[in-house]
Amino acid sequence: MITEFYKIHSWFKETRSAQTLQQSSGTQNMLNLTPHAGRKPFVSSFNYNVFFSHLSQVLNIKKFNYPQISNIVQKDSVLQIAIKQAVEQILREQRSSNGTRILDRLKNDHNQDSNARSEQEELNYQKILKSQEKRTINTLKNMRSSINTFLIQLTSWVLYKLLPCFLTGVVTNTKQIKMLKKISDDAPGVPLIFVPLHRSHLDYIMVTFILANNDIRCPIVAAGDNLQIPVFGGLLRGLGAFFIKRKIDPVVGNKDILYRAILQLYIQHALKNGHNIEFFIEGGRTRTGKPCMPKGGILSVVVNAFMDHSISDALLVPVSVNYERLVDGNFVREQKGQKKEAESFSKAISAIWKALTSNYGLMRIDFNEPYSIRQLVQSYNKITKDETLPNSYISAQRVLQHNQSTSSLYGTDVVCEEHRNLIDSISRQIVYDCAQATSVMSTNALSFILLTEHRQGATGKEIAKSFDTLRESLFGQKDLGFAGESLQIVFYAADLLGDLITTYTKDGETIFKPQSNIESMIELSYYSNMLTPHFALQSILLTTFHSLLPTKEESLSESDESPLIGITRTKLVEVAEQNCDVYRYEFILCKPTENLKDALYNALDVLIERQYFNMNEKLFICEADYVKYTKTSYFEDGSEDDYNDVEQPDIFFDRESIKMQKAICEVLAPFANSYLAVAQSLYILYNNPTLETEFIKIIINKLIANVKEGQCIYAESVSIDSVRNCLKLLEKWSVVQIYNANGMRLIALNRLYELNIESLNPIIQRISAVVPIYDNGYF
Repeated sequence: MITEFYKIHSWFKETRSAQTLQQSSGTQNMLNLTPHAGRKPFVSSFNYNVFFSHLSQVLNIKKFNYPQISNIVQKDSVLQIAIKQAVEQILREQRSSNGTRILDRLKNDHNQDSNARSEQEELNYQKILKSQEKRTINTLKNMRSSINTFLIQLTSWVLYKLLPCFLTGVVTNTKQIKMLKKISDDAPGVPLIFVPLHRSHLDYIMVTFILANNDIRCPIVAAGDNLQIPVFGGLLRGLGAFFIKRKIDPVVGNKDILYRAILQLYIQHALKNGHNIEFFIEGGRTRTGKPCMPKGGILSVVVNAFMDHSISDALLVPVSVNYERLVDGNFVREQKGQKKEAESFSKAISAIWKALTSNYGLMRIDFNEPYSIRQLVQSYNKITKDETLPNSYISAQRVLQHNQSTSSLYGTDVVCEEHRNLIDSISRQIVYDCAQATSVMSTNALSFILLTEHRQGATGKEIAKSFDTLRESLFGQKDLGFAGESLQIVFYAADLLGDLITTYTKDGETIFKPQSNIESMIELSYYSNMLTPHFALQSILLTTFHSLLPTKEESLSESDESPLIGITRTKLVEVAEQNCDVYRYEFILCKPTENLKDALYNALDVLIERQYFNMNEKLFICEADYVKYTKTSYFEDGSEDDYNDVEQPDIFFDRESIKMQKAICEVLAPFANSYLAVAQSLYILYNNPTLETEFIKIIINKLIANVKEGQCIYAESVSIDSVRNCLKLLEKWSVVQIYNANGMRLIALNRLYELNIESLNPIIQRISAVVPIYDNGYF
């Protein structure tokens, strides 16, 4: 029986080994590293450090003091003020609902003499005060972290044993770990703020696992209170989770002063008492595979702690996390507009069992270069004083100073314009850097290639050739989480993606084709979208370029010769910059300190270097939005005086690279089609305010119908995230207004569009400009 067990165990290890790709250079599998284990000097021949390496590792990790924070918060005088403010807010609401006005003295006086109130008012006041004090205790009890070393050790040992059952490795760069250890040792009083992009519930557990086993203080982690489920909620709390309400303000427009104050003070005192902190700047897990727009609430609290001298400094550590196959499953239901299933104990058990019997490939974690809060604030103040910088670099005209807010107690609010600009800049920088530093996994590359180049399927050799081209284009710009021959990687990634890809043999060649159903395409796009931000500017430029070209028939109508169609770089970048605004809530297209126009010119240089354009210079005649070149002069004397004052175009359509051009245009095509469907649905709102949820449902159903009827080839355009982002854009453009009425969230057209429905046409045309044109005769 024992012999049979070892045979099975050996077969399991060999199978996993065969399925594993070569790791990229400079990285190591954390599951194979046990720095505290191994043979020690001056010990007996039986050394448990050798025979029980995982046990030895977790028992010998460095132990830190993790002070409890809730009692400290409860005694804070600021919290007592917040409790009184909450009581007075409730009294205002009560009196307002009774048709009476609140006494003016309640607005500003926090220390009124109780004798000045009527007896009934005093009794009511004391009753509400007690309820708010009780609420404070319960809130702190539900929020608090109870991080402890024993549970970290126990969980680490369990992870060493269980993770190899469903992950072939947890890979990170050893130089990054050494960097963090050095920073932590050199400045023990400076807290580390870990800011990962959020993909899976496994993210925070694995960050803690890696830090603990490399003798770095584990952070307390901001987690949604939806994870407070039996057993697992307590486990997460012991590993450092402090739970935050998913919706801080129960009523839109009515701020929960007390809860905000408790949250602010908890984080502030945690930092003052030496805790490291981890929070997800996107707020929740990405449902699309690409980074979400940042939420600056907790970041603002950290900056506040520095500004009011609670801490001398803090180091923000962006963390990039990626998986070859997502352990959490997929978000197809939510993208199709269906309600998210609530977390539960039974669901968690089922997910764990499924994980233990599956293969999810590699997990990759990268710890990026930290930012100093002190240096960021100093740099911001310096930039705002520098009048020589372009306006795009200057977010405000005044120097950022700390000014305590007594009305909001900061909470998670940004309380002044300068502070808001700083928080927005830092948070966008973090998301941008994390996206740039996220390693490309094999499944990301295969999905991207299939959806942009080989949507109708291709042989393994053809896909391997595209793999080589992609790897070459990413060289030096993004880290690849795989190595080896491209054909081997294609087969490996296809195996991991499983039912999302159809694999069959034809004429001795293996054909790979993405499943054509909506659900599979949405899930496949999740892995593809990891690369989308990297190619976004290039996609916008090429889509814009083709939108400015005449149709092929028009280009041939005036001459029998084969003309070269071209435009100026200036014209291309100018129009592309306008098109970038369409994606303002979808992508962070450049660094906050970088001019978008400069970023577009840089992306254009990359396209030129890769020969996506024909750069021949010819004589020309001017047209409205483009310039047509011919191989012969239209001027008999050959004089240049007639056209010397016209800006000469310098980029031309190239027929040789048309396939590559289309692949780049395809990168953003699904998003563009989602946005167009939203714009075309605006007519529904004419004199017809609608529930926002109902309007979104109408658009999703329209997208699904378009796919099924063949009007749209991009099944992944069925995305509730893109629909919502487009509605934010239309609200920003003042096309629609979203408001609350009797507890319902309604959407309606703004007055200009209600008066003249034809005014919607320019809006639709503006969004149509980002949709790739494939019927102009060039493709």
